[in-house]
Amino acid sequence: MLSSVTKNFIRSKNVLPMAARAMAGVPPARLFDYETIIANLTVADAIDSVEGAFAALAQGKVDVPMPMHISVNESANAGPGDCHIKGGYIDATPTFTVKLATVSFYKNASKGIPPGSGVFCVVSAENGAPLGIFQENRYMTDLRTGAAGAIALKHCSSPDHDTIGFIGCGAIARNMARASAAVRPFNGVAYGFAGTADAFCKEMEEELGMPFTAVDTAEDLCGKSDVIFTQTPGSETVLELGWLKKTGVTIIASGSDQPTKNEIPIDVLKAGKYVSDLTKQTSKVGELRVALQAGEMTEDDVYAELGEIVAGSKPGREGDEIIVVDLTGTGAQDAAIGQVAWDKLSKL
Repeated sequence: MLSSVTKNFIRSKNVLPMAARAMAGVPPARLFDYETIIANLTVADAIDSVEGAFAALAQGKVDVPMPMHISVNESANAGPGDCHIKGGYIDATPTFTVKLATVSFYKNASKGIPPGSGVFCVVSAENGAPLGIFQENRYMTDLRTGAAGAIALKHCSSPDHDTIGFIGCGAIARNMARASAAVRPFNGVAYGFAGTADAFCKEMEEELGMPFTAVDTAEDLCGKSDVIFTQTPGSETVLELGWLKKTGVTIIASGSDQPTKNEIPIDVLKAGKYVSDLTKQTSKVGELRVALQAGEMTEDDVYAELGEIVAGSKPGREGDEIIVVDLTGTGAQDAAIGQVAWDKLSKL
């Protein structure tokens, strides 16, 4: 503690304490706006770094705290909505990342703005000073989620699985399609709510140069698809075990990472290999949560975390089996895309 005499001396001489003088020499964080981010980052930029992050996570080389969740209850002045705060540090990398993402502010539609937003803070791992603030409005989050989908496709499906279905046709589905195209050519099938599938198929077919077909029901989609991406608000199941092909299918669930997530029925989770992105998260906010609460599964029933398959310590697909990959989004992914964004945009 500084004495009152010392404090008065500092005020009179306009002298900063040593620590304050040291930090005063640190350059201010750079601010990157949304337009700059979307003009310079693509899902292809994220895939290799996120794949490496998953491998590092399985090897115990990532510090990933549990996410913070803030619920904004509806009132005259606020909400409804949710806020998630995630972050992580990958050993020996020059930065770490803390991310704030907001979702489910559904009243925004009447105001003509999206239902969520987000900010990444990329920090120097050398001196702890913030380097960049990225006003990404969930764009970087969607990129790293798409990258995780591509990695799951690469490691948990067969190379000849070339019909890919998308249940839910929003922003995440688009990034899943783009990321999948970086893994292999495919035929796309889509089922969306409120007529969204037609627009999704038209846009993706034009952008990726691959065929996309809209179908009328999720059951029809499941009967055609070798790989199924689900990306819905997640409080109700979107498929059934009897709808799935018998020749082996990979389901990649990336819906809302909240305590209400429930896209995949328990009997589907139990029917083959259940793979989590991070079991300590999926047990709280993923598909695994419902099965645990029902007493139908335990954490011992988790076949592997995705990083274990990426790192080669456990095999992925082994024949005509069902594999469910539960993606809740990890701080390791945020750290990876944060590093990529800083490396690329700081040179502008």
